[in-house]
This record gives sequence, structure tokens and C-alpha cells, in this order.
Amino acid sequence: MSGMDPLPALRRISFLLERTLAPTYRVKAFRTAAITVAGLPDAEIRRRAKAGTLQDLTGIGPKTAAVISQAVAGERPKYLTDLEEAYRPLATGGEDLLAELRGDLHSHSDWSDGGSPIEEMAITALELGHEYLALTDHSPRLTVANGLSPERLRTQLDLVAELNKRLAPFRLLTGIECDINEDGTLDQSEELLAEVDVVVASVHSKLRATSAVMTERMLAAVNNPFTDVLGHCTGRLVTGGRGTRPESSFDAAAVFAACAAADVAVEINSRPERLDPPRRLLRQAVEAGCLFSIDTDAHAPGQLDFQAYGAARATECEVPADRVVNTWPVEQLLAWTTRERRG
Repeated sequence: MSGMDPLPALRRISFLLERTLAPTYRVKAFRTAAITVAGLPDAEIRRRAKAGTLQDLTGIGPKTAAVISQAVAGERPKYLTDLEEAYRPLATGGEDLLAELRGDLHSHSDWSDGGSPIEEMAITALELGHEYLALTDHSPRLTVANGLSPERLRTQLDLVAELNKRLAPFRLLTGIECDINEDGTLDQSEELLAEVDVVVASVHSKLRATSAVMTERMLAAVNNPFTDVLGHCTGRLVTGGRGTRPESSFDAAAVFAACAAADVAVEINSRPERLDPPRRLLRQAVEAGCLFSIDTDAHAPGQLDFQAYGAARATECEVPADRVVNTWPVEQLLAWTTRERRG
């Protein structure tokens, strides 16, 4: 196809919108148009652009048609140019630590409550320079997030294996964000927990429980031999479309001591509406000797850029880089997640 390929233009626009949490409908317009374009022969795209009939195709509206037409004509689409000119780093500080990160251990696809296919998440991670990305869709109990039944998770594991054959040496790690049940057990069978590469254990319910109840619940999960990462430990929301939510109450000293003893990483959740744990608790976890994982909890490809927020906070709170597990090469990381506790 002569001129600029419209598919990368549509994907880049989507990425730039997602990284700044643009409205979902706007992102969806460009992601949907990209899917339509990807399924058409180049000749038909050129013909329709010339004839002005792109909008006759399902999923293409005025703005996306303009991007496609300008790209086909050999121009850099104006909408893309405007977004690139407005591009700014998401956070300042932490650049050195950010550069050391090799991957991301918490992400979601459209198999649960994410917005994009698994392959799109993986390819975007590769484009960002990641060596690996853990796919951690939700567990069955979280029905509001379309949590994966054991059968669906098994199917996903097969898909990831096939995808890795095409994306090597990049590695898409299998995983799950597993609900911590009210009794502290994990919401998935031990057989499957033993099979995946990464288990992020998170509390998603009864967040206003008493400190004693929440502490017991979290300690049970941290001491579960299959837990690798304790996800967004306070459950707080500081901004965003879902409103705000205060921190859960728990004995942080006891929980972080358990994490350090069990070799479980405390997640530094980089989502701007979470930024969890708060700075005082992050510093406390550093003093406790914990490992850490700087994760995006991305629900869209562009959100994989959120690690800048986490790296800035980690640097501010003097988190040692060598205790951040996703600075490790994938072989070292997997040796940690599959250590004897899983045997």
C-alpha cells in the first residue's frame, strides 16, 4: 500500500488515548476501525478512500475515515499528529528505575474485564520494549469482571502457548489475578495455580471489614504457597470514574513481615486511580525487607505505559531496584515464581 499504512496509525492513536485514560467510546472507535482495516485487502481500502465510501463499512466513522484517508494519501493523519505533539511523560522522577524494568506482572485482556485481545496486549508490551508480560485475567468469583472459569483459563493457556511461538523471544507469561476469598483462600484450583507462571492475589470484596478480619484474610493469602504478588493491598481509589474509596484497614506490619518471610512481592500498583500502596506503607514495606513488583494493572494496551507512575513512587520511597522482581531476567523471575513452595 502506498503512503502511510493506516493500521499502525489507528493503533498508535488508540494507544495514546488509552495512556491518558480518554473516554472509552473514543478509544473504542479507533480500536474498532483498526480491526475493520486489518480484515480488508489493501486495494479495497485504497478504493474506498478514493471513493469516499469508508464510512459504509461497519466500525468506521467520520474521524477514523479521515485518519485512514490521510494515511492512504501518504499524509501523516492530523489527529495522530495532534496527539503526538501533546505527548508528555506520565510522571517525572524514577526514569532510571523505569529503564530497568523488563516486564509487567499484572495485565488484563478482553477475556475478563480488559478492552483488547490478548495478542494486542502482548504486541504493545513488545513495542514498549518489554521482555515479558504476565496475562493475569480475573478468577471465577469476580463475575462482574467476567472472571475466568477453570475451563476458560485452560483454553487461554493453550492460546498463550501458541502466541509465544510467534512472538519469541518475547514471553507472554500465563497468570491470574486471583481473588482472596473471605476465608483467605484463593479463588482457583491448586492444580491451575500450580500451572500458571504468575499468581497475583488481591482483595476485591468486603473491603470495609475490620482490621483484624482483613489482616487474617491477607495473611492467609500471603502464606498460600501459590501466591507470588500481593495486589493493590489497600484497595483504595484516589480518583477516576469509579469515584474514590478509602484504604482498607489491616495490620501492615504483620502483612509486610509475612510477605518478606514468604518471598511474596508487594505490588506497586501504577494505575493513577489506585497508586497503591500509599507512600507511608510503601516505605514501611521497604523497611520490612519486602520484594516488590511495579505493575500497571493495565486493562488496555495504552495503559501498559502506566509503569512510569509506579517507578516514580518507588524511587521517591527508596525502593531498591534489585528487590523489584520485574527488573529480573525472565529466567530468574520464573525461578522465583516456581520455587520449591510450588513443588
